[in-house]
Amino acid sequence: MDRREAADLARLYVERSNRHVLDEVFPMFDPEATYRSSQFGLFEGLDQIRDMMTGFFNSFPDVHWTVGAYRAESDDTASFEFAMRATNAETGQPVARRGLETITFTEEGLIRHIEVEVAQSG
Repeated sequence: MDRREAADLARLYVERSNRHVLDEVFPMFDPEATYRSSQFGLFEGLDQIRDMMTGFFNSFPDVHWTVGAYRAESDDTASFEFAMRATNAETGQPVARRGLETITFTEEGLIRHIEVEVAQSG
């Protein structure tokens, strides 16, 4: 795996997430992956990540992430700043967040860890 591949895989992850087809997203994860969000906490293993993401997409069915540029931080890590917009399905209220996401991949190109730091929310 090289730097370009890490950035391309991060881009693919966001594209699949924006299509809202989680069956295309979950195969990108290593079974032992971890996911940490400054808003939602730590999730360990694909089962916990699957449950968290399924609940998130149910709560925000129109969620969309906009990313300007994907940066390869190393041969196995890419990061990007994002702007997220969605509507809370329960309240109908709009939600907007900005933040930084860093994704680390295994040698095989599977997601090993995601780190999300939300800068602002509304």
